[in-house]
Amino acid sequence: MTKPTNPPQSVRSVSRRAVLAAGAGTAAALTLPSAARAEVSGGRLAPARHVVLIAWDGFDPAYLDLLETPNLDQLTRRGVLGTTTGCFPSITNTSWASVATGAWPRTHLNTPYFLDPSTGRAVSQNRTLEAQSIAEAVAAAGGTVASVQFFIVQNHGVVFGDPRALYVQPGGTGPARFDVAVDILHGRPVRSGSTTVTVEEPPTLLAVYADDLDALGHREGAESPAMGPTLAGLDAALGRLVQATKDVGIYGSTAFVILGDHGMTTFTRGFGGLALTALTEAGFTPEFVSPGAAPAASTDVALVVGGVASVHLLGAARTADGIARARAALEAVEPVERVYDRADLDAFGASPLLGDLVAEPAAGWSFGMEDPDGPRGYHGRTGEREAALLVAGRGVSPRARLDQARHVDIAPTIAALLGIPAPAQAEGRVLDEALQHGGATH
Repeated sequence: MTKPTNPPQSVRSVSRRAVLAAGAGTAAALTLPSAARAEVSGGRLAPARHVVLIAWDGFDPAYLDLLETPNLDQLTRRGVLGTTTGCFPSITNTSWASVATGAWPRTHLNTPYFLDPSTGRAVSQNRTLEAQSIAEAVAAAGGTVASVQFFIVQNHGVVFGDPRALYVQPGGTGPARFDVAVDILHGRPVRSGSTTVTVEEPPTLLAVYADDLDALGHREGAESPAMGPTLAGLDAALGRLVQATKDVGIYGSTAFVILGDHGMTTFTRGFGGLALTALTEAGFTPEFVSPGAAPAASTDVALVVGGVASVHLLGAARTADGIARARAALEAVEPVERVYDRADLDAFGASPLLGDLVAEPAAGWSFGMEDPDGPRGYHGRTGEREAALLVAGRGVSPRARLDQARHVDIAPTIAALLGIPAPAQAEGRVLDEALQHGGATH
């Protein structure tokens, strides 16, 4: 099997955005107000003084053409819009961990949906982060951070109650969270855990997380008719946040990074029973193990599912021959798209805590035991690794491009925009092709 180290970019349409990006350079250079023009030193732009990181969970590139998004489009004219390729499995916490640290799961060890060898129980998602985050890197360089529900950096650079390293978790909708971010920029008091905090100056790094697109996709599928209106609401909230940077006088010194963690695919069929039958006929005693549960004593193949299935061989079954037989059995199930072994997973930079095999379903199918009662959405497969990405504002070239950007490149690029060292364990590169100032690459 071909090793999936750097799979090609998706061919899903970003047509309207591509047109905007292609024409952005000249227009941006001619129309930016003087306050937004960066100082030039030695032919290079000075670093940004602020970065706004906007994390839209489930921001599939296909959503870019659903409707007009004037605020996103306005930022695109000051930068570049494209895609970013994430980690595998393409699950939320693991994906944001790679965004926040610039490291692959093999390094930060945030692992989704696996059988924990230390407890013998299945795990869903967690906030493990065994690598320095961009929030910690900003703090180490003397900057300040505020995170509005960008949960992956909680206790990794931000905490409840600290105005210089602030974490707030207001809940509610994404637009409501953007309004909290606006309050932070304006120096208004915000609730942080059990305390009320006022941030005196706009933070060096402001991160805002919204999961509206992801939640809707899971409930109704990627083609939900409500997806466009949901994106429109987030775009309007983005406009309020950008306006706030103008109101407090930092717009010209601020870079904006907006991205998703993964895409979304609709499924309507379940084939879990077929997978169990195939493994049983191959001589195993298989079981789907739910998060928090342990496999039965007789189980020798445990499957933990989160979009894809992490397949763990147990006891005497865990031999090279056993793994090969289990792989062949799963590959013979028609709705199984691919089965990856440990060498494949290592090529992805995947966590070593995943199973001996990881099986992914074909689009439209899930490992569920029954068909859902209507369209539903999932991610986790290689097919959902790609997400939308916008880099704009201070320090971004008006004729920018993106050359196969990846999630692990985001934290090093934010650090370069701010002129500070990248997180200590970062394995990505600076997206220098999109920037007007220099930065060390990884």
